[in-house]
Amino acid sequence: MKRCYSIFTLSLFFLISCTSQEKTASTKQWYKGNLHTHSYWSDGDDYPEMIMDWYKSHDYDFVVLSDHNTLAEGEKWKLIPKSPSHEMGFQKYLDKYGDEVQYREDSAGRIEVKLKTLAEYAPMFEEEGKFLIIQSQELTESFESKPLHMNVTNIQKLIPAEGGNSIPEIMQNGLDRVKAQRDSTGVPMFLHINHPNFIWAITPEDIIALNGERFFEVYNGHPQVNNYGDSLRPSMEVLWDKVQAAYLEAGKPLLYGLAVDDAHNYHVFDQNSSNPGRGWVMVLSESLDPASLVEAMERGDFYSSTGVTLESIDFSGKRLNVEVKAEEGVSYEIQFFGTKKSSPEESGILLSEISGTSGSYTLESDDMYVRAKIISSKPKENPYQIGDTETAWTQPVKTR
Repeated sequence: MKRCYSIFTLSLFFLISCTSQEKTASTKQWYKGNLHTHSYWSDGDDYPEMIMDWYKSHDYDFVVLSDHNTLAEGEKWKLIPKSPSHEMGFQKYLDKYGDEVQYREDSAGRIEVKLKTLAEYAPMFEEEGKFLIIQSQELTESFESKPLHMNVTNIQKLIPAEGGNSIPEIMQNGLDRVKAQRDSTGVPMFLHINHPNFIWAITPEDIIALNGERFFEVYNGHPQVNNYGDSLRPSMEVLWDKVQAAYLEAGKPLLYGLAVDDAHNYHVFDQNSSNPGRGWVMVLSESLDPASLVEAMERGDFYSSTGVTLESIDFSGKRLNVEVKAEEGVSYEIQFFGTKKSSPEESGILLSEISGTSGSYTLESDDMYVRAKIISSKPKENPYQIGDTETAWTQPVKTR
C-alpha cells in the first residue's frame, strides 16, 4: 500500500509540475521593440512625443530613446533649425499637442522648444501590458577619430564618456561600468555594441578581446553603417560568426544579434535618411516590463527582424526548429549557419538550406553552434539598401 501511495504521489507531482510548466510557457508573449532611436535630446530631428506616437501607432510594444551621452531629464530647450522639414515638424507638433507645447522666440525670430523629459512624456503613452518606454543611453566614445557607440538598455543613471587607450579598453570600460551599475542597483540592464562598421570603427578582433559582451547589432537601418561590409571588411553576419567562434573557443557565452532602426529622421522617408521601422527585435517574455524583457533577451529568447514574423522557434537542446508566420504570395528560404569545432577558422558556413515556411537542423557533434536566417521574397518597404527583402535572424544555440 505504501508503494502504491508513493507512485500516486509521484505521478501527481509530475502532473502538477508539467501543468505548471505549460502554464508558464503559455503566459509568455512576443513583444515587438526597438532598442536604438534618437530624438531632439541629441541628434534626432523630432520631439519625444511625436516619436513615441509613431512607434505606438505602428504596433510596437516597447521602445527606447537612446540619445548620445544624455538622459531625458532636466531642462533642455531646442533651437529649431531654419529648414522646411524642421519648421513643418514644429507645426505638426503644435497642431497635435497644442497648449502642452512650451516654446519661445529669440531676438532673431528663431523658435526654441522646451523638450519634455521622460518623466513627463512616458505617462502620455505607456499602458500596462500594451506599451512600454525603457530608459536608454547611447554611450558615445571615440578613439583616434573612430566612433565607438554602445547602447545601455534600462540604464538607471547616466554614464559619462570616459575614454581610454585603445578601442577594446574603451568598450571594456563601458561594459564594466554598466555591470557596476547593475550590481549596485539590482536592476537588470545590458550594454550592446552599435553598428561596428560605422566609419569602419570596430573590428571583429576588438570585440573578441572583450569580456562580458552579449549583444551587438547585426542589422542597423542607418544608411551609413555598412551592414554588408565591402571587399576588404566583413559584413555584420560574417563578423558575428567570427566573434561567435572565438567566444566559444575561449569559453565565453554566446553573442546575440540585434536588429534596430537607429532612427534619426522622422520627416523625410527615403534611402538617404535614417528612418524608423527598418529593424526591430521580437522578445518572448512573461510580461512587458524592463526586467522581464532584459532577462528574456539574456536567455536568447528573441529574434531580430526587418519584416519576417516567426510563428515559433524551438530548441530541444540539440535540434533547432523554426516556423514562419507566412504571408500569402511570399516565399521563404530558411538557412542554418554555424561553425565546426574541427575548423573554427572557417566560421559561419552554410550548414543547411530549406525552401518553405518551416525548417529544422540537428546539431552534429562537430558543430559549435547553429543560427537561422530567414529570407523572404517580399521587398522591404523603405529599405536600408535598394533590393533588400524582409529578413529575420534567430539567436545562436549550442548543444546543452
